[in-house]
Amino acid sequence: MTNTSAFNAPLEIADDAVLLVIDVQQGFEDEDFWGPRDNPEAEQRIGEVLRAWQDTGRPVVMVQHQSARGPLVPGTPGYELKPVVAGAKWDLHITKTVNSAFYGTPDLHAWLQERGATQLVVIGIMTNVCNETTARMGGNLGYDVVFPIDAMHTFDMAGPDGEAVPAAQLARGTAAVLHAMRFAKVVTTQAVLEAAARTQGRR
Repeated sequence: MTNTSAFNAPLEIADDAVLLVIDVQQGFEDEDFWGPRDNPEAEQRIGEVLRAWQDTGRPVVMVQHQSARGPLVPGTPGYELKPVVAGAKWDLHITKTVNSAFYGTPDLHAWLQERGATQLVVIGIMTNVCNETTARMGGNLGYDVVFPIDAMHTFDMAGPDGEAVPAAQLARGTAAVLHAMRFAKVVTTQAVLEAAARTQGRR
């Protein structure tokens, strides 16, 4: 995904780093709609990062996508959060209808600015869509974005020629772009957990 030295570089997680939990919703279980996915351990990793934030008192933002049709329509079972995050306490809840969490309600950027937050950790669904879009925009806005690539997943997608691109390949492309263009630090869940444990966290 990245060169070895960059992928394993020392990571610092601020004691007030904000965790963005993006679109971890039941509707993404609909394989007939979405097709094959990558990273079957994504939900486990998402849960590990979320627990670390809850245990250390760091702020959590929960994001849910609202679709007009398909598996993520409000009021349907697919819109609801998956069990791994459903019981979490959050500091802000955002709903959105587009890919970036920065274009949701309420205004994420304004909330972060009010808190003086400078570091964001992005986890959730989908790697190369809402997660990547949010990370790119966060980087452009000047935030230090951390992207644990194994705490998320995506699905196979058809290219303009109609040929399916495997989910793992799409995730690899996301990692490469975010790293090479310095939108975000692409790391592992383990690196995030170890770095988070070195600081106390605070509300």
